[in-house]
Amino acid sequence: MKPLPSLSLTGVERPVWSPAGLMSRLVLVIALALLGACSSTTFIYNRLDMIIPWYVGSYVDLDREQKGYLDTLLEPFLVWHRREELPSYVLIIDDLESRLDRDVTADDVAAISARFEAAWFRLEARGLDWLLQLGERLSDEQMAEFRESLRDKQQDYEKKYLGRTDEKFRDESYDSFRDSLQDYMGRLNGEQRERLRQASETLLRSDGVWLEEREVWLDRLDITLQRAPGWQQAIRDDLARRDETVSPRYREVYSHNLEVIHLAIADVLSSRSDRQDRRLRSKLRNLREDLQNLIGRDP
Repeated sequence: MKPLPSLSLTGVERPVWSPAGLMSRLVLVIALALLGACSSTTFIYNRLDMIIPWYVGSYVDLDREQKGYLDTLLEPFLVWHRREELPSYVLIIDDLESRLDRDVTADDVAAISARFEAAWFRLEARGLDWLLQLGERLSDEQMAEFRESLRDKQQDYEKKYLGRTDEKFRDESYDSFRDSLQDYMGRLNGEQRERLRQASETLLRSDGVWLEEREVWLDRLDITLQRAPGWQQAIRDDLARRDETVSPRYREVYSHNLEVIHLAIADVLSSRSDRQDRRLRSKLRNLREDLQNLIGRDP
């Protein structure tokens, strides 16, 4: 069974049925996973030791000692990622480039997407190690602050997404779809934009079921983060069982939308012009070069 998108400990959701989320994953590196699109992969990646503490600090205020402890946890994590994960990203980019030498199919897009999804799960599992170690050092007040921050984020998401009409949902899906592809291919022609419009019209509304699942997850997390004996393993077990705990409706929406997006991306990639092909390959080469430069540097 294909893994379903998770609701992570830090509240970073990855609704992979969103067009922008899927296309971004085709060229994912850790910097993009944390920050979204950026003009310089290397610039951001080399500053993750500052960015990650800032991100964690947006959920809970850490004292000086805790910040220092977080620094010690991040150093081996970033070394691991640079040495073991970045080379796998290069191989995936190579795979993608080879698939561009022929008509791209939905299966091609799904295969590349699945490889980056697996990379994300490895990153998530390794990151969970230091998050749980940091969690042991939080006071009860800080842990309550963390849980409250997650609830506040839930309310923000509800305000942002649930008030949209179906028309606005589809318009925003189309805009996200188009902009993501144009970032890599350049301006799309009329037929390509129409293909994306058709795909957007056939997407199932995903925001409601996603937020319902997130609410259920928050309820479970509230209990686990009371930190009774064995709470760390309980969180690991919860993540391991994520495929078993989501609702049938969530599965339906996820599977349907993913198929729609895979096919639409494949159709647009296969219809690209020579100019679009050159731009896309140039983007991938630049990303590959950035990754190779990072791999070659001392941690």
